[in-house]
Amino acid sequence: MQQDGQSFSDEAKDLAATVGAYVKQETLDPLKGALRYVAFGVAGAVFVSIGSISLMVGILRLLQGETGSVFGGNLSWVPYMIVAVVAIVVAGFAAWRIPRREARRREEMAR
Repeated sequence: MQQDGQSFSDEAKDLAATVGAYVKQETLDPLKGALRYVAFGVAGAVFVSIGSISLMVGILRLLQGETGSVFGGNLSWVPYMIVAVVAIVVAGFAAWRIPRREARRREEMAR
């Protein structure tokens, strides 16, 4: 076991350092990469959500302010309905595109 004058404790320390480096390489480094990927995804989702909400509020204000008395009185709810429909269409389009991209990735990985 002992070569070139190394003692058992030196070999044990070397083995522990090698195992520690291996564990770090195989567990911590991929985990850091995954956490970075998730962090950018969450930040992107937050910014897209803020932008979408701002856009919907802007559309609502546009409908309320620039249409004059068209949506007055009993029709005051119509701008809200229009914005809700637009938001549902945008969310539906996003939901429709997500599985399609994932399915394409799976097909490419299977090849």
